[in-house]
Amino acid sequence: MLLLIFVYISILAFILTSLSVAIRFSKMPMHSRWELYPVPKEKGRSEYGGSYYEELKWYEKPREISLFGELKEMLKEMLFIKNLFVNQRQLWWLSYALHLGIYLLGLWTVMLLVGAVTEVAGMTIISDEGVTSHWWAGLVYYVTLFAGAMGAVLTALGSGGLLLRRVTMASMKKYATGQDYFNLLFIIIVLVTGLVVWACEPTFSYGREIMKGLLTFSPISADGPLTLHIILLGLLLIYIPKSKMSHYVAKYFTFHKVLWENEPNLPGSEIDQKIKEAAGIKSGKTWAAPHFQAGGPVSKDQ
Repeated sequence: MLLLIFVYISILAFILTSLSVAIRFSKMPMHSRWELYPVPKEKGRSEYGGSYYEELKWYEKPREISLFGELKEMLKEMLFIKNLFVNQRQLWWLSYALHLGIYLLGLWTVMLLVGAVTEVAGMTIISDEGVTSHWWAGLVYYVTLFAGAMGAVLTALGSGGLLLRRVTMASMKKYATGQDYFNLLFIIIVLVTGLVVWACEPTFSYGREIMKGLLTFSPISADGPLTLHIILLGLLLIYIPKSKMSHYVAKYFTFHKVLWENEPNLPGSEIDQKIKEAAGIKSGKTWAAPHFQAGGPVSKDQ
């Protein structure tokens, strides 16, 4: 029963901490308003990098916003990591393998839940003779098998390859921090324990049993390797929103509130008020560079 409670806590912690990070980002002071074009929400103009401001007396004309354009561009980044592909193609292959693997493991988790609901409803996915003949049972089984196997392989390939690059490439060593190494090692360790469990039960029946336990509030039956894997996976879920890996939350604000926010700064507008508030904030931070220290003289090179 303790293992079941731990799983509930880790899932709840992941959700609540992710929401807390999102709320914290949403309440941060206004960004520097880079307004880097093309801005996808500029309807009819994003294709050539144009802007609403190019119109004569733009402030007197209605402004058309394309939410579809924003969504399309965000999906390119979320699903394919477009910017990394364009700017650092060599690094993209490993990074995308890691992210695609995580997406597939997310699908695997959903399919385990679907399988558990199916079995709670009375349909057997796998009998003593193998996969049952019903088409739904076969679909659930094979999609689960594909997503779990491919997700584990791609995530292992991506995380292992990225760790190796950070260890061996001098250019990456310069900006890699201890947390970067720890994050990748943590993912790899969880994957290794998961692969050990999978080798003992390749049909993922244990996953559906765990999901049924979560749905019915029943104790989870697990041997040593499975117990270790569940604990490590739960700790990883708790840790992710508190680490650099929380960029799955930050990316929304980076694009929508930094790169693409080009709302007109008109007198008395909401943007005008935010700018005035941001201008009054005094930073308590300082740079590590010797030529710039809080309260010190400003170098002529600045």
